[in-house]
Amino acid sequence: MLMRFILILILSLPAWANNTKSVFSLKDQVEKYKKLYPLDDVYKKQTDNKGDGDDTLYGTRNFRAVLNGVYYRGGANNKFNKHKKRDNQNPLPQEGLENLCKQGFSEAMYFYKDNYDESEKIITCGEEQKLEYLNLASLKAGNEKALLLQVHKHIKGEIPGPMYGHCWNGWHASGYAAVINLMQYCNWDNDKALAYWRKNTDGNDTKEYQHVMDKVKNFKKFNDEDLAITEAEAKLICP
Repeated sequence: MLMRFILILILSLPAWANNTKSVFSLKDQVEKYKKLYPLDDVYKKQTDNKGDGDDTLYGTRNFRAVLNGVYYRGGANNKFNKHKKRDNQNPLPQEGLENLCKQGFSEAMYFYKDNYDESEKIITCGEEQKLEYLNLASLKAGNEKALLLQVHKHIKGEIPGPMYGHCWNGWHASGYAAVINLMQYCNWDNDKALAYWRKNTDGNDTKEYQHVMDKVKNFKKFNDEDLAITEAEAKLICP
């Protein structure tokens, strides 16, 4: 009976549970990914608009750091994919999920619902490394805290390994997800966040997206205890 209980417990663990053999160190994780992706500021890209620049991240577009070692943003490389093109309004291609997994990412989150059901939800690479593919509409009213709580788990090491949040191009929905994290965890004000959001649309900040800009202007940081981080943690992850 005891052995059966242990087996059930192991099988019920989330995908990321066996991603590490050692005690979690935020400092070590941040240093590791700063070396992998030497992005000096929040505007530089590891992969460009056509998904080129780093073959280890192929399948992503406009890959940028948000919270160092913890949270990265971008798009999905479908329209410009050299191996298998498909419509731009799609989730990450399988190779993108697999490459993120190989890079040690434990989660990726898609900010639209289009064709998410067709994607693999648990990606395994190697003997132990796994990535879980999640879905949350970042622009939907009321979803902000759920997103922030998920990132918080990565900051605290409840889920070791970084998270990649993405939309289609890596501009609008992923930009909003990024700014609320920067305002929540790095004390950015709304003006700084809006300037960041606009610049990282790569010129695609037209009136069509005024509703997103309004959301950035109106976001208020949560004072909830379950989103708290220490000054030391903020110093490590914030740009």
